[in-house]
This record gives sequence, structure tokens and C-alpha cells, in this order.
Amino acid sequence: MKAYSYFCSTRIEMGVGKSKELPALLQSLGGGSSILLVSDPGVIRAGLVAPIQAALEGAGYRVSLFDQLSQNPRDTECLEGATRFRDASADMVVAIGGGSAMDTGKAIALCGPNGGTPADYADGRLAYENIAPIICVPTTAGTGSEVTRSSVITESTTHRKMTLKHAALRPTLAVLDPALTYSVPASVTAATGVDALVHAIEGYTCKVTNPISQALGAKAMKTIVSALPLAYADGQNEAARHAMLEGSLLAGLCFGSADVAAVHCLAEALGGMYDTPHGIANSVFLPHVLRFNAKENVAMHADLARYMGFAVDADTNEQAVDKLIAGIAVWTAGLQIPKLSDLPGVKEEDFPRIVELSMKNGSTPSNVRTISAEDYLRILEEAYRA
Repeated sequence: MKAYSYFCSTRIEMGVGKSKELPALLQSLGGGSSILLVSDPGVIRAGLVAPIQAALEGAGYRVSLFDQLSQNPRDTECLEGATRFRDASADMVVAIGGGSAMDTGKAIALCGPNGGTPADYADGRLAYENIAPIICVPTTAGTGSEVTRSSVITESTTHRKMTLKHAALRPTLAVLDPALTYSVPASVTAATGVDALVHAIEGYTCKVTNPISQALGAKAMKTIVSALPLAYADGQNEAARHAMLEGSLLAGLCFGSADVAAVHCLAEALGGMYDTPHGIANSVFLPHVLRFNAKENVAMHADLARYMGFAVDADTNEQAVDKLIAGIAVWTAGLQIPKLSDLPGVKEEDFPRIVELSMKNGSTPSNVRTISAEDYLRILEEAYRA
């Protein structure tokens, strides 16, 4: 019997209107009075940040806004944010947005009080300690970063996607308000939703999974596959938006104490090279990695097909796996996710570099089936010709 541990210290508040309670929730936690508010320009333009900032200032908090971040956040942006954190004498970081804002917020909460660069922590030169409290308010249903111990940051000079990972990076508080997701464009809804599904699949199947992660992942898969097409078709569908935010949360709790695997390794390499949105990068590789991985554990992948409704109990495991791979392809096509060959900048001559970055990713050893550089290259070529 395999030993395992599961830990999540984040307080989770979920429900429509919960973001309006943020000042009171912060007061209940105690602590300081100076906040660095981290968000991205798109979320600010959507009008989601101003009401929260005004409410915080009305409750007596000093708030400084930092919005200089990309959809794949860079180490240079995190360092600028860390300087702003120190200049503002901030006590805590409140991140409002998708994965880019929350991951940047975590890196700022780490580097702001302690100095150093994200690479210093990712490469083990500095210890994860004295981290400022992190409060996350997600505005997309996808990343799950509001409950994870990870922050993925691009190293500007090498295009390497670095994963900062430590239990102390888990947010103190996650406030999930489905109303903040109603205005998310359909294309972003689709991409972030697929990202959440991959979190659930890889958290469930990876070599370092555990029964708690698998229970959360099974529920997340069922929820996301059902709800995402509805939220994509009608962004004002309140039930679908609520279900997607909950599914993303469950998927974050799934992989947050396990790991991701080969789909994410390829996707992060693609994002580092071409700035491809993370959810889209996950989507283009998902069916091809599933086909590769299913040969390692047919029964487990048949279970995935049944959780997601692509197969029924009467199907054999082999039939269920075939339906899983075909079903995922049809499902993502319905979300109008582009193919790898359609993505800007992607060139076959870059495949060796993508393989190199994927092999260096710390989550490659977690893939349910041992994967080599040659395997990664074959998957890339298969996805490119799909």
C-alpha cells in the first residue's frame, strides 16, 4: 500500500457575491493594512477590479495597484512587482484575475519580502520563507492557482517555464465569485476550461497521485465536461459558470497535492517559446498524450472515459479508451480550439527545442507512462499533423 499525504491550508469562500465580502474576510484574518493589488489590464478594463479596490480602500486599507504582467508572466515582471511591493510597504498581496495574475502574485509575495529572483527559488538557491499572505480572487475557471502550492513563471532570457513550488505558496484565502466570470469571452472560457480538465486528468493519473486527489479529480472531470460547453455557448448561464468555477477549484485541489504531467510539460514549453495561451497549448496535446499514456494503464484511462461520460459501464476497457480519445477530440473541436499547426509562430524546426524544454520540466517524471525525448517528438509530430 502506497503512503501519501494531502494538505491544503487555504480558506475557501465560494458563492455569487463573495468578492463583495473581501474587506470583511481580510479583517477576520487579521494582519496588516497595506495591500499590493495584482491584476492584468484586461481584467481591469472589464471593470472587475475597481469595485473591489474601492471597497478595500473604503474599509481603511492602503491599496497599490500593479498590472504590468503578461498572459504568460515573466520573471522581469515579477521583479518589478516585488519592487512595488517594497516601495508600498505592503503587508499582503491580493491577486484578481486568471492564472497569470495569481502566479505573479505568488512570486511577488515571495520575492518582495525576501529579494532574489524567481529562478533563485525554482533552482533551489534560496529558501521559501517569510512569504507575505496571498489572497486570490479568480476571474476565470481554469488555473486552480487559488488553492495550489505552485507558480509558473517564464524566464525571459531562456524561455524556460519555471515552477516555483512550496506549501508556503498556498494562498491564505481564496474568494471564488462566479459573477466575476460572466463577462469572460467565449475563447478564454474554452481555453481556461480545458486547462482545468487537464489538471483533473493529470492530477488523477500521475505517478504521485493519491486517493484524495483522485476523488477530487473524478468529480472535477464530470463537472467540467458537462458544464464547459454550456458556459462557452452562453457566458451568462449562471449555473454553468458556477459549475465551471467549482470544477476548476476541484481540479486545483486534485493536482495541487499531486502533480501535472506530460501534457503540461509540452504546453509550458510551447507557452515559453511562443507565448501561446496555456489552455490552448494543453488542448492541442491532450488527445495525443492520452493515446500514449493509455497503453500504460488501460483500466485507469477507461475510468476517465466513464467519469467524463464518453463511455458507459457496459463498454470494455479497450472500448472505453477508444471512446475517451475520440470524445476528447470532438469535445475540444466543439469549443473551436485551434490545432497545433494553426498556432502563430509554431515551426517544425523548433520541435527539438520544445522537446528539450519538456524533458527539463520537473513534472515529466510524474507522467503515468515513462516518456522519453523520442516519445515527446512523436507526440509533437502527431499533433502537428492532426
